[in-house]
This record gives sequence, structure tokens and C-alpha cells, in this order.
Amino acid sequence: MTILIAGCGDLGTEVGLRFARLGHPVVGLRRTASLLPAEISGQSVDLSIEKPTIPGDTEFVVIAISAGSPTITAYRAAYLDGLNNLLDALAEARVTPRRVLLVSSTAVYDVNDGSRVDEQTPANPKPGTDSIVLEAERMLHQRLPAATVLRLAGIYGPGRERLIQQVRAGAQLSTQSRHTNRIHRDDAAAAIVHLLLRPEQPAPLYLGVDSAPVPANEVLTFLATELGLPEPTLKPTMQPTPNEPESRESQRGGDKLLSNQLLLDTGFTFSYPTYREGYRALLSARGTRYP
Repeated sequence: MTILIAGCGDLGTEVGLRFARLGHPVVGLRRTASLLPAEISGQSVDLSIEKPTIPGDTEFVVIAISAGSPTITAYRAAYLDGLNNLLDALAEARVTPRRVLLVSSTAVYDVNDGSRVDEQTPANPKPGTDSIVLEAERMLHQRLPAATVLRLAGIYGPGRERLIQQVRAGAQLSTQSRHTNRIHRDDAAAAIVHLLLRPEQPAPLYLGVDSAPVPANEVLTFLATELGLPEPTLKPTMQPTPNEPESRESQRGGDKLLSNQLLLDTGFTFSYPTYREGYRALLSARGTRYP
């Protein structure tokens, strides 16, 4: 029973290692397969322009593709061309996996009023890259109706320490702090393995997010305390310019409360149920608890 991981970057590699530790053979697809750990059998392939070789005993497929840059062209190449080439390769090899899971993004919800969002909330992405992600989801379900989509919130963890770096650099609190949603990289990987291996058929859609959507200011203040730094101060209120109606920070992620109840209902248990446990573990592992 081979596990095929299309898009074996940071998250895909962590998923592959977890399957390998359970005794499953894992094949990882990425542009440069030599970068993969020994536990994963690599196949160098650029899915945006070519089809991969599909092992005949492929039973589970994880699609964790990502764009090389935040442009519409890069997103179309990765999420649409890449996914299409993978699905064509599966069909041509006459391989019907038992389960297929696509890693997607909660960015398909353009919600800015602080309301609760779950799997029943209609997706309403902004035009551009977020719309392309939703188009990929729909392509997958058109061709493989039984497939599962896991929409992940902002991933943090090893190598994803942007917020810690911002706090060290003196990040200031916003006068209009919006809610933020996140998931630790290890919990994201564990959720993928859990959904594929559980006896019951997964639902078509899950939200992958921890149990603590909170205002961004709360996380910044927490990190400053953990780092032994002074509490961040409020940034000065700036009037938007005609060419820049909102700051880039205020646009990112919107303002919504993502629910993980459906994922919890499957019996999944978070190692890092809130940002507190996750960031404390990250700071401790990196030896960065104090400046």
C-alpha cells in the first residue's frame, strides 16, 4: 500500500515521515527529489508541466502542492495545471486510490466581520489567487467526488517563525486587531494522516484550525511575554492613502472565527490546541525563549 504525496515540501514531507514511521512505503513528488529524507522515495517532477509516474499499488494520495510565488500565473500552474496532470496520470495508470486528500486554504472565505465560519459557510474568495484555490477544489471533486479537501488556516511551526521575528523586531499592536486563525505544522500533518487512516469515510470538506481563534494583538502580547520583552505598544493610527485604502496587514486573513468542530468530531486530538502550547514548544525547541 503506497502513499503518494504530490507536493512534498515542508508539510508534505512531515506527512510522509509520519506514514513511513507507521510502516507504509511513501513516494514523494517534488521538483528536486534529492532534497527528500531517506524515508521517502522521491520522484523529481514538475507537476505544472509533466505527469508523474504513479505506483500501481497507490492507495492514498495527499495533494499538498503550492505555488512558487504569489502570482496568478504561479497559482494556475501549481493548483490547476499541476492538479490536472496528477489526476490525468492516475487515470492513465488506471489507479483508483482508496482515499485522496487535497490540502487547501481557509483564504477561500473572504469574511471580515468576525463571524463564525465552518464547513457549511459558502466559500466567497476574492478574485485572484484565492479563487484559483477554490477552482482547484472544484476540479478535484468533479473528477473524484469521494475526495476530501482540508482547508488549513495559517500554518506555523518549525521554520515558520515570522510572528516571533516580528515581535523581536518590535511589532506594535493594531488599534483594530482582527481575529487570527492558525494551526501548528505538526497538527496539520497529523490531521491529514488521521483523516486518511480512520475507518470511516472522511467528509468532503474539513477546516484545519486549532481551537483558539483570537485577536492578533493577544498573540503578539503573549509572545512578547514569553520572550521576556516589553509589552507591545499601540501603533499610531494612520489615514489610508487613496492608492492604498487598507494596510496589507489589515487585508491579510480577514476577520473570522474558524471552527474545527467537524475535525474534532472525527476523534482527532490536537497536540497544540491553542497558540500558547504551540509557540511555547517552538520557542523551547529553538532555544529562543529569551532574547
